[in-house]
Amino acid sequence: MSDMRKTFYVGHTSDGSINERPMSPHLEVYKPYLSMVLSISNRITGAALAGGSTLAVAWLASAAKGPRTFGKVQKVAGSLVGQTVLFGCSSAFFLHFIGGLRHLMWDSCGHRLEKDEINQDSKTAVVATTALTLGLWTIIFGRKLKKKK
Repeated sequence: MSDMRKTFYVGHTSDGSINERPMSPHLEVYKPYLSMVLSISNRITGAALAGGSTLAVAWLASAAKGPRTFGKVQKVAGSLVGQTVLFGCSSAFFLHFIGGLRHLMWDSCGHRLEKDEINQDSKTAVVATTALTLGLWTIIFGRKLKKKK
């Protein structure tokens, strides 16, 4: 055999004769569609939110420990790196939330399952995620600017 992988794709029919099972193509073979990217991103953001939740618990624990510890954590959270992480966490939250709503609509209601509808909803999900994330951060920075005045 020219390809060693073919060794593992040998099967038997119900009458006992040997046949060759098809090999599934790798992700690199598929043309990436927005809905496919969002599906993968939904899983990644779920994992990222687990890390973000850990940071939130650390923030709450520092508040419980006292003002000195809380001040240190607030300083880190207020830095450029901290703000970038918080922006990423909020973006991941909104993307995962909207993905969850889409899956709820598909799984429980059976709506919007046609290819055209899924592609349209994918674009809507990107726009909604962007709008919600930017809206949240506009509110956050708006309040910070009011406090400085």
